[in-house]
Amino acid sequence: MFGDTKRTEIINQTALFIALFAIGGYITVPMIPVPVTLQTLFILLCGCVMKRHAVIPTVLYIILGTLGLPVFHQMTSGPGILMGPTGGYMFGFIIAALIVGFACERNSKAIKIAGLILGTCAITICGVIWISVSTGLSIADSFLVGAVPFVFGDILKIAAAYLISERIESTGTDGTDD
Repeated sequence: MFGDTKRTEIINQTALFIALFAIGGYITVPMIPVPVTLQTLFILLCGCVMKRHAVIPTVLYIILGTLGLPVFHQMTSGPGILMGPTGGYMFGFIIAALIVGFACERNSKAIKIAGLILGTCAITICGVIWISVSTGLSIADSFLVGAVPFVFGDILKIAAAYLISERIESTGTDGTDD
């Protein structure tokens, strides 16, 4: 499937991004019902760097946290986190990794930006729906607490992921040698 060099690169990047997801979850701004974290930035960046393989660290991160490794926001873990108000965002991470990863495989800055925006929207939509399901709030109320407060930060994270990934690509260390 892959050569030894590519396999090693994917393993190293997977370990790095799982660590970044955990660190991003530790750095939080408390809000109710969902804290602001840097996880979204790192999910987007992972998609830009690892392309279609970005789903690997994303799924492993969720599995590790579900099995009890304290990698979720504020070093929490367990299946209860996925069942709580933040669970939808976690599932949205997987969809975002796929969207951004495939978008970033194209040689188009416009498609990359569109992928970053759509990936962020996927995280938000999954989060809003899950807040509604887990708390009993209406979709409108869930949108007000689970999307609106994050719009400005999400725009900054999209811009940061784009700029950082462009810088990584310009150095030739983005791991795109297939």
